[in-house]
Amino acid sequence: MKIIDKETGRRLNEIDPVKGNPEKDISIQEDELSPMDPPDAYSSYAKIELDNTELNESLMLLKEEHEEVIVVLDIFEKALNQFKELNYELNDEINDGFKKFFDFFDNELLVHNRKEEKTLFPILQKALIANNEHGTGENPVTAVDIMEDDHVKFIQLGALVFNFLGLAPRLRDTQSRIFTYDVAFNNAKELIELIRLHIFREDNTLFPLAQKFIAPEDFKSM
Repeated sequence: MKIIDKETGRRLNEIDPVKGNPEKDISIQEDELSPMDPPDAYSSYAKIELDNTELNESLMLLKEEHEEVIVVLDIFEKALNQFKELNYELNDEINDGFKKFFDFFDNELLVHNRKEEKTLFPILQKALIANNEHGTGENPVTAVDIMEDDHVKFIQLGALVFNFLGLAPRLRDTQSRIFTYDVAFNNAKELIELIRLHIFREDNTLFPLAQKFIAPEDFKSM
């Protein structure tokens, strides 16, 4: 597979964990960024270090919001694991953990994503294309494309988990109810890992790229 012969291009190749999927919104051709397994995404090689440069204030604000997301994710994951251990019996602690996550998901996380999509992503996309920081092929993929694709998956998985958690208690058949809870649990775990990985990639790759290639006057407009 062809990858642009640049340091960032190689990192982007390593940090895209999405397996080949015919339903994937962004079609990554063989000569574009190659999908890799998620564990590789957390390697130190996936990080872009800035030489004596601090992130712009706009990027730091987004990064600080990521820290809030991680706290809520930890609470949600703890509640999920306890729910599974109790054979899908709710208690106040589990219910509070679920409510906190879905309230945060709707009112904070999706708002955060829209903020990135409206202010950062359009400017960064142009900057990456202008500096040849993208895959090759008819529709070159950049780091922005990968992050936007993640945002869509957040909504899809979040809706799926919420709906299945609401559906399961209404099922009279025990086997069907447990199966539905299993589907909700597995998709919730996938959502948690996807959000964590997404944050890692933004903090360690996307934001450093933005700092490197976005002009100071463009940061002011953000």
